[in-house]
Amino acid sequence: MRLRLVATAVVATCALAGCTTIGGNSGTSATPTSGAASPEAVAYMDKVCGAASEFAKIEKTPPKLDAGDSAKLKAEMAAYMGQLADAFTKSAEGLKNVGPSPVAGGEEAVTKMADAFTSLGAVFTDAKTKIEQADANNASGGLQAAGEAIAKLSELADPLRELKAVPELQKATQTASKCQEMQRLNVTPTS
Repeated sequence: MRLRLVATAVVATCALAGCTTIGGNSGTSATPTSGAASPEAVAYMDKVCGAASEFAKIEKTPPKLDAGDSAKLKAEMAAYMGQLADAFTKSAEGLKNVGPSPVAGGEEAVTKMADAFTSLGAVFTDAKTKIEQADANNASGGLQAAGEAIAKLSELADPLRELKAVPELQKATQTASKCQEMQRLNVTPTS
């Protein structure tokens, strides 16, 4: 039960946490604080947030931790790791296809975001393989691989952090509808 709750909380945080902190740090903006982000930057960020939010749209069903049936637990945990791998991979592919940035530095930031999602997709694919290869009678072997993969999510606590280096795009997240949609999906309170 604890692993399921931790996994669900970490995954939700990973997918959405960046959206609540993006709007901060306006003191470092290269654009005038009274002006709005350019329409091109807002449109670009709609594409970026739309691609990043694909992760949240993919069905991810955490396994029910039933200690009595380790073979079932193993199969369900492997399926869950596969769902997470697919979700990260889909977001990474979407980020790679958003097109050129209208703002200098935007493409580099989005490429770094895509690389982070790609890396996590590979981590969960590897965890799925390890779980599938684990002895069904030794549930802890498979669960250890899942736990290690889930621990990697903390490295991506803010999936849009790369945008902090591009103040105009960071500012555009405040009005881009897809970024606002991601913020509304957030289950943690904002401050």
